[in-house]
Amino acid sequence: MSHRRPVPARPRPLVVLVAAALAAVTGAGSAAAPGEVRPLAVAAVGPAAAVSPVRPPPPPEASIRWRRSRALGRPDRGRLAGGVQLPAEGTHFVTVDPVGRRSPNPGWRRYGTDRLVRVLLRVAGEHTAAHPEAPRLVIGDLSRPRGGLFGPEFGGDGHRSHQNGLDADVYYPRRDGRETMPARVGQVDRRLAQELVDRFVRAGAQYVFVGPRTGLRGPAKVVMVLANHDDHLHVRLDRAVIGR
Repeated sequence: MSHRRPVPARPRPLVVLVAAALAAVTGAGSAAAPGEVRPLAVAAVGPAAAVSPVRPPPPPEASIRWRRSRALGRPDRGRLAGGVQLPAEGTHFVTVDPVGRRSPNPGWRRYGTDRLVRVLLRVAGEHTAAHPEAPRLVIGDLSRPRGGLFGPEFGGDGHRSHQNGLDADVYYPRRDGRETMPARVGQVDRRLAQELVDRFVRAGAQYVFVGPRTGLRGPAKVVMVLANHDDHLHVRLDRAVIGR
């Protein structure tokens, strides 16, 4: 009588074992015959399945509707034709409502000539480039959509000027880095505030009005001290070509 040595069972491939385990957990192989393992469906992977890169949204400045503007009359008795609206906020600036003391400033208080808006964007960009850790530029009132009166009847103390799109209020940077209006002179970062004054002078401002308690200085015929400007500077352009 012959005795045959039992033939050892061949080890099952690892992929089969994994598939069998998954089938047992999910029930995918419940209809299969005993010992049978059905292959799992695998989704195709290829160029068609590639995920498109997510593009960042355009900066708010890209939404500006640029057009040729005209400042009519004087800053304290004038109008604005073809005004350009400054966005509620941008890459390098925010706006604040001086009446409600909150951001953003209502849209109807943010119109100026195209040159004024460009100067504000330029100075805001220079400020951020020089001090990336500092708060963004905080901008208040410009003019109404068509200029004209902007007095107390429009909220707060109002403005005697800001009537023809050549004026803008810019709040001094705060020492605590908050992007809002300083409540008192002690909160003002005077070094950054002086740099802002200098930047607007270099941008070709006709006047830069500063508060009597700020200690800010500049060319005598351009930088002038004016009451009620201890929390912000007031920049005014003339009708000459700006930027030099």
